[in-house]
Amino acid sequence: MRYDFVPMPHRKPLRWPNGARIAMLITTNLEYWDQVKDTDKPFYPGGPSIITDMLPGNVYDNPNWTWREYGHRVGVWRMFETFERAGVPTSCTMNAKMGLERRAVVQHAVDRGWEIVAHNYVQTDLLSNYQFDIEGERQVIRETLKVYREVVGKPAKGWLSCSLRSTPNTPDILAEEGLTFFTDLLNDDQPYLMHCEGGRRMVSIPYTSEVNDFTVFLRQGKDVNGAFSVFKEQFDELYREGASSGRLMNIGLHPHVIGQPFRIRALRDFVDYAKTFRDVWWTTREEIAAWYLEHHAEHIG
Repeated sequence: MRYDFVPMPHRKPLRWPNGARIAMLITTNLEYWDQVKDTDKPFYPGGPSIITDMLPGNVYDNPNWTWREYGHRVGVWRMFETFERAGVPTSCTMNAKMGLERRAVVQHAVDRGWEIVAHNYVQTDLLSNYQFDIEGERQVIRETLKVYREVVGKPAKGWLSCSLRSTPNTPDILAEEGLTFFTDLLNDDQPYLMHCEGGRRMVSIPYTSEVNDFTVFLRQGKDVNGAFSVFKEQFDELYREGASSGRLMNIGLHPHVIGQPFRIRALRDFVDYAKTFRDVWWTTREEIAAWYLEHHAEHIG
């Protein structure tokens, strides 16, 4: 994994299309977990559990599995209604098993032209398991991309690893497979180029673990007003900074978390607030990557 260290003061101003101050991404993570796994080790489902006593993977964990499935059955539809009512897109991530097991959810997003980002094969098989097995990692990625093409109807352009657990080999493998953006890294408020094997280039479009419903609601214990305050504070500061050099804002969301009735208002209120600003680019990662590949020299030479 190779990219240049260029601190913010050493960059030229980033000028988004149409003079936008912020490129806005709201990420809806569409994720599937198997009920059991053939192991007696603790079963890592991705993200915090609603009941924290860990069970072996070969023992069915009913409260944690059905809590997450609530997002597929109920929570995601509250989120989708919010985006449709406001007329803004969401950038959806999808692991392959979600496309196979919960096709109706994915098809709803595809029918509306929303972005789908490849997100591993299944939520419980992290790429970090393949730190010392590059061929095993390559096989997982290829199987994921194969299912993506079958479900979405076109090749994937970008990747988010489950729980952001990638390896130093991941960008090189993705670039080999023709992907153009990678969204695991947490280290910036602007996109930048990554240098991959064979002279290939990818665009890093940073994710966030801070402005994320897991962090805000489950780790920090904020209520709906507290979560809205976090989203708003992030937006306001990036909007202020974006007057001199454009910024990227992402919110990471999970349907079984923010899709709960007592939390969804934080999303609705934030979308309504951000829509009052005209110089916001409601966009997709694919659009950002395509634009940045053409304009990166104007930003970081």
